[in-house]
Amino acid sequence: MASCAVVFAAALAVPAPARAADEPEWHISTALTGTPKYEADDQHFDYVNPDAPKGGLVRLSTTGGFDTFNPILPKGNVVPGLSLIYDTLMESSLDELDISAMYGLIAKEMRYPEDFSWVEYRLNPEARWHDGEPITTEDVIWSFEKATEISPRDKFYYQNVTAATSPTEGVVRFEFDIKNNRELPHILGQLTILPKHWWEGTNAKGEKRDISAGLQEIPLGSGPYRIKNFEFNRSITYERVKDYWGRDLPVKVGADNFDELRYDSYRDAAVVLEAFKGDQFDWRTENVAKNWATAYDIPAVTDKRIILETFPDHGSGIMQAYIPNLRREKFQDPRVREALNYAFDFESLNRTAFFGQYKRINSFFAGTELAHKGLPTGKELEILESVRDFVPASVFTEEYENPVGGSPKQLRSNLRKALKLLGEAGWKLEGKKLVNEKTGEPFVIEYLASDPSAERTVLPFADNLRLIGIELNLRILDTPQYVNRIRSRDFDMATLLWGQSLSPGNEQRNYWGSGSADQSQSQNYAGIADAGVDALIDKIIFAEDRESLVAATRALDRVLIHHHYLIPQWYLDYDRTARWDRFGHPDTIPEYTHGFPTVWWYDEAKAAKTGAAE
Repeated sequence: MASCAVVFAAALAVPAPARAADEPEWHISTALTGTPKYEADDQHFDYVNPDAPKGGLVRLSTTGGFDTFNPILPKGNVVPGLSLIYDTLMESSLDELDISAMYGLIAKEMRYPEDFSWVEYRLNPEARWHDGEPITTEDVIWSFEKATEISPRDKFYYQNVTAATSPTEGVVRFEFDIKNNRELPHILGQLTILPKHWWEGTNAKGEKRDISAGLQEIPLGSGPYRIKNFEFNRSITYERVKDYWGRDLPVKVGADNFDELRYDSYRDAAVVLEAFKGDQFDWRTENVAKNWATAYDIPAVTDKRIILETFPDHGSGIMQAYIPNLRREKFQDPRVREALNYAFDFESLNRTAFFGQYKRINSFFAGTELAHKGLPTGKELEILESVRDFVPASVFTEEYENPVGGSPKQLRSNLRKALKLLGEAGWKLEGKKLVNEKTGEPFVIEYLASDPSAERTVLPFADNLRLIGIELNLRILDTPQYVNRIRSRDFDMATLLWGQSLSPGNEQRNYWGSGSADQSQSQNYAGIADAGVDALIDKIIFAEDRESLVAATRALDRVLIHHHYLIPQWYLDYDRTARWDRFGHPDTIPEYTHGFPTVWWYDEAKAAKTGAAE
């Protein structure tokens, strides 16, 4: 077995072809800003247990069903956990600023010029598919071409990549149509690499496979797991590949410790909770405050067979909100959207439904250093001045604050302000209904959800809106219908969210950029299209250092929130977890995630006391 240090030191251990004096050097790691933490002689990430035992089963849950193995086709519901069977060119660590530092996996080295106009990856010659075939530059190029051909989201995300070629054996090169976009070399490292020879072959019936269609056949992978068995919309089991080609790489030492991972699909959230308490699966991240406060008063918790534990969330920000579809004329006036925020009484909801556990979201990067604070100063103010004519004037003079409720008196005051804003926007009360002054159209909102538990949070909001003449009707759909309605932008309002990393970049175009507003597969759910927002996204993408990135992100955050594009909901800055006590974890939990199940393992002694899983 080769030493784990070999690959972190690959550039030193394997002679590289001669290069011209003006060509960039090859590197075994890269960082978006700053310097990668791990060096050539490091044998593994600090947060893993390199001697973690291999074995055991971990059972996880999902809701909504699944019906395809195609990882890039934007149709159907992809099976959970599919990334377990695929490797990417580079691997991120879990204790650096999210995706800002990456290390070789399929690619043993990478390089790019000072102007970031292209990137090259030199593939690891040991990289193999599960059938023993080598992973080639043809696989990488084909994967990129198919992803950008078939997936509108990938086409948009990689829009600045103009060519994918193989200039020399074992090297793949991506060229860009812009310079100084520091993130482009990194996001290509995250590309899912698929086996060209398998996808262009035939199945057991002799039928040619089609990457542009749904897939019900178990696919060929390259990663630490393969699919063992499945039943669509019910269950899928992954088994560890014991001769996995990358098992001794420093990025993989101490990881992928379970022999099997199984995902079981459940009908809805209430069933999932009861299934967990009935020992039908092992790990649960609890996202319902009432459950955390009341649902775990059971013998298995009392006698420590179930462990309740919270983990700080240092690695992600979140915006979760009631999202009005700005493509609907009734939501296009920012005064209307601000009025809807005045009708939302978070403080009362937090007290009565959430047991006081949540914080109100007041930022698109809530809970991180990227969230704006106070009034703009310094570099952030300089950036905002450069787009002053395209952003709300209030970003320079007013600190954003959500309306505060919590009492009948405060609610009445907030609703009066809401009616004033609605009146200014051309709406008036006729009897108990709010109508458009010009058309007489009543203000009605169809609110879409896929989980019946949405009633707990949506109906109090609907009650408040009714007091100012707005009718909000909650419609519960099954998951496929709900997904299709959101994708096709056929909705008035829904609760949606965006998770943010600590290294924002090109994905911001997909969230809020004008170019994604009419892309059905984008995450620009609201339909935001604004020149000032676009300019600030570019400031983030082309930031030259961490200071500039943080300042530009805070500026974007401030402008988005002052546009009142949505009605912010709530968040936690820690994860609530419940698990059956069958597992061990490293002494040092990764700084930016709890790392389950990536670097945890099955503990036979604990399982013997708790009862083995079935």
